[in-house]
Formats: sequence, structure tokens, C-alpha cells
Amino acid sequence: MASSSTEPSPSPPKEVRNWLELPRDVTASILSRLGAIEILKSGQMVCKLWLDICKDPLMWRTIDIRKNGDPDDFLGFRSDVQKIYRYIIDRSCGQIVDISIEDFRFDQQLLYITASSRQIKRLRLASCSFVSDNELVEAIEKLPLLEELDLTQTYFKSLESCMEALGRCCPLFKTLKLNSFVHKVYVNPSYGKDYSKHAIAIGKYLPGLHHLELIGSWMTNIGLEAILDGCPKLESLDLRGCFNIRLKEYLGRRCAEQIKHVKLPYDSLKGTEFISDIGETFSEEDYNLNCSHHFFSMGNNSAEVEDENGDDDSDYDFGYSREEESMFSSSF
Repeated sequence: MASSSTEPSPSPPKEVRNWLELPRDVTASILSRLGAIEILKSGQMVCKLWLDICKDPLMWRTIDIRKNGDPDDFLGFRSDVQKIYRYIIDRSCGQIVDISIEDFRFDQQLLYITASSRQIKRLRLASCSFVSDNELVEAIEKLPLLEELDLTQTYFKSLESCMEALGRCCPLFKTLKLNSFVHKVYVNPSYGKDYSKHAIAIGKYLPGLHHLELIGSWMTNIGLEAILDGCPKLESLDLRGCFNIRLKEYLGRRCAEQIKHVKLPYDSLKGTEFISDIGETFSEEDYNLNCSHHFFSMGNNSAEVEDENGDDDSDYDFGYSREEESMFSSSF
């Protein structure tokens, strides 16, 4: 008997997606996730349709500008960085509502944004340099819709004038992030007010603040009390790396009762950007800095104040072990 064999039927050809057939709004949504640099470097060069979409000012309502790789290499080749930056801003035609800039030397470029973009609600400057106090204040004065300011690793001689401008010109302002490298810097209590000037200004000028991040701040209890007194609407407060804060008894109780979500000085820094792990221990004399010093943080949520392990600090003994507490005591 002859054996019968059946030939396997050929598999149907795989369907190849034609990206040009996607609806325009879907394509725009995909491209918008590339970031400003990748859009200019590659996205807009794929085809004429994508170029047309990338020229639409609505594509530039949210702008994320950051360098990748070689810090002197912008867009993958040697370029005039300032011109590229202005080109990106010009593409928006004043439609920007959210702008994030990392690792950038400004030289008055911040004012180029605010000259045409008065609709900005969120401004983030991370690890940026050459932004003067006066330039920041002047920029804030042109942003009446601003709701969030993030100055992570971007330093100023003084932030008091900035806080005053936010309170005076930005009635919708709710979120402030002033995050810095974390070191165990122990401030002599007699200088506590000097190291808490930024916090005192926050309490004085920003009564409508809802979320405050102060990772790595050198402020003392003087600054924390000013914030609690002046910011009654505060919902979240990040005190990670604020090693001169003592949350025993009175201030600990106030934080627990007044603020929904608090992160404590010794809580983990996992998930933070541009913030190093806890480094070497210094006194402020050892650190030898003469400016208004580093300060900054990040906020989150919970009905009670808890330490990183989830322990309920119902007795307001906030997150310090006996060893840590004795280390603080012996440092003065």
C-alpha cells in the first residue's frame, strides 16, 4: 500500500505594518514620547509626513531637552548648542506648557523661553548652570500659570527672591522641588537660621504650597517650623537627607497631624534622579562653603507618617535609631 504523505501548507505571509497608515494623532502621540532631541535627530527625518507632524507647534507643548553621551556632543554631532536650543523653543510657537531641561549651560537662555511662552505650567531645570538669581526671578514673573518648579541640582546664591516672586506672580503654584546631593553635614545650632533661609522664605511667601521636596537640605528645625507655620495646605513633604532636622516630640507630632505624606531623613533615596547615596560626614566648617548652602527634596503620600519600613511612628519617634540619635548628639 502506498503511503500517503501530506505536504504542510505554507504559512500565510506575515502582515507588515505600514506606519504611514496610522492616524495622524496616533503618530503624533508616538513621536511626542521621543523627546525634543530625538525628534530633531531622527524622528522628523523618517519621511515627509513625520516631518510635517514634527513641525506642528502642538507637538512641542511638552519639551524634554537633555544631552546623551558626550557632554559636548549635542544631536550626535558638534553643534552650536544655543542655536539648537532656540530652534526647539521656536518650534513651539509659544505653546509650551511643560518644559524639562537637564545638564544645560544657560547664559540668559531661560528668558528666551519666557519671552514667548507664557502658558508654562511646569518648569524643570536639573543640573543646569549659569542661571542667575535675577534671571530666574524675571522668568517667574512672566509665568502666571506656573504650578510646579523643579530646581534639582541647580544652585543659586539665594532663593529668597525666587520664593517671593512665586508668591507674588504665580497664584496657581502648588509644587516646589529643591533637591540636592545628600551629605551628612552637621550644622552648629547657633547658625541654624542662616542655613534655613530658603525654608523660612518658603513659609513666608508660599502659603498655597501643596507639595514640597527638600532632599539634602541643610536646614534645621527653624526652617521646618517656618514651613509648617506658613504652608497650611501642604500635603506632602520630603525630608530625605535633611540630617539637621530633629523630629522628636513636638515637630514630629506636627508633621504627623498636619501633613498626609512625609518622607523622613533616613528614608531610602532609591528612585531619585541626580541624587547621590549618602556620602561622607562633615561639619559645616569642614565643608568650607561660604554661600547659602545646598538644600533640596521630593514628596509622596500616606495617611500617617511612616518610616521606610512601614513602621507606624505613633509615638512620634521619627525614624532614628539610638545609634543615629547619639551620633547627632555627639556631633555638636
